[in-house]
Order: sequence, then structure tokens, then C-alpha cells
Amino acid sequence: MLKLDSNEIAAILPHRYPFALVDRIVDGEAGKWARGIKCVSVNEPFFQGHFPRYHVMPGVLIIEALAQVGAAAVLSLPEHRGKIGFLGAVKNARFRRQVTPGDVLTLTCTILREKAGVAQAEAVAEVDGQPAVTAELTFALRRDG
Repeated sequence: MLKLDSNEIAAILPHRYPFALVDRIVDGEAGKWARGIKCVSVNEPFFQGHFPRYHVMPGVLIIEALAQVGAAAVLSLPEHRGKIGFLGAVKNARFRRQVTPGDVLTLTCTILREKAGVAQAEAVAEVDGQPAVTAELTFALRRDG
């Protein structure tokens, strides 16, 4: 079972403030799938400009959070330690619900296949069991540096 706190995520992913968008990995299996959470706070820096009078988490950042969960799943495998998962493609992204302060995003990314340093995945972000974003993601796995 894959469970990671924020410090363990930081040991796998290179993202740091303000781009560390996953608070915890709560379930999963290395190389296969992961489920993470993001507790959305009004103190997020992006709310200063998106939008000052109507706070909505940018969809592109929800996609990024989903990608970070998928990357954590793939990069948890010993053979991928020290690599970075670059987002290579986003297909069929659908934005179904606004995400606002106080929401807890449940982010699930299932790896469909991984071959020759490329992983493809299905991703779903939910709030209270309701889909907020769905997408197909592709990652390119490369060595750091």
C-alpha cells in the first residue's frame, strides 16, 4: 500500500512551494495507481489573482495536482528513483465542478501503461465524491539533471 506524507512526497517529487500541490498520498500501489488529497485553503497564493472576488482554483493547477499524484505513483518504483515525471500531454480534460476554498480534493491517478520512459494514466479529481476534473495524462520520465 502506498501512503506518503508531505515530507515523503518531497523526497520523490521536485516540486516545492508554491507548486507542491499534494498534501498527502492516502492510498495506492507503486507503479500502478495513487490517491492523494489537497486541502484547498483561501491562503493559496493563486487566489490573489484567480479571482480576487470569487475564489476558484485554476483548472490547470488541478491538472498539475493530478499529474503530481500520478508521478508519485510511478516514481515510487525503485527503478525510477531520482527521475522527474514531466507532463507530456493532457487529453480529454473536462472541468465539471468549481473547486473553492474549504474543498478537499481527492486526486486519483491510475497508470494504464508504462514503456520506454513514458507513462499514460487516467486521472480524476473529486470533491465530496463528485467529479471536478477528469483527464488522460502522459508523463515522460527523465533523469534529474
